[in-house]
Amino acid sequence: MSQVPEDLKYTQNHEWVRLEADGSVTVGITDHAQESIGDLVFVEAPEPGTSVQAQEACAVVESVKAASDVYAPISGEVTEGNEALADSPEAVNSDPYGEGWIMRIQPADAGELDGLMDAAAYQQLVADEG
Repeated sequence: MSQVPEDLKYTQNHEWVRLEADGSVTVGITDHAQESIGDLVFVEAPEPGTSVQAQEACAVVESVKAASDVYAPISGEVTEGNEALADSPEAVNSDPYGEGWIMRIQPADAGELDGLMDAAAYQQLVADEG
């Protein structure tokens, strides 16, 4: 079974969200998602200053098998993309909840976080898809 940290929020599109102390959120793809996609060879994160809308594609992860969109879990402004992934996209595979984060967003409405799944709900989603 994939790792599903209890302290994160999750989307139906298999992104994870961590609320940071400064009110921003860090976003990546889940362990389940990276396992499904396979060994990543390319990650394209959005540029800082980019406005994103909840549930719209804003980044791309690419494996030898396929390219997959990464969706913004909430609306806001991208404050940082993980530039290290340009040289080491495999960090998403080896450490999806740590070094493999994809972007940071300053939320337009922090209340949108309340609409995301907790770990138990996400685990049920994965089980139902299985």
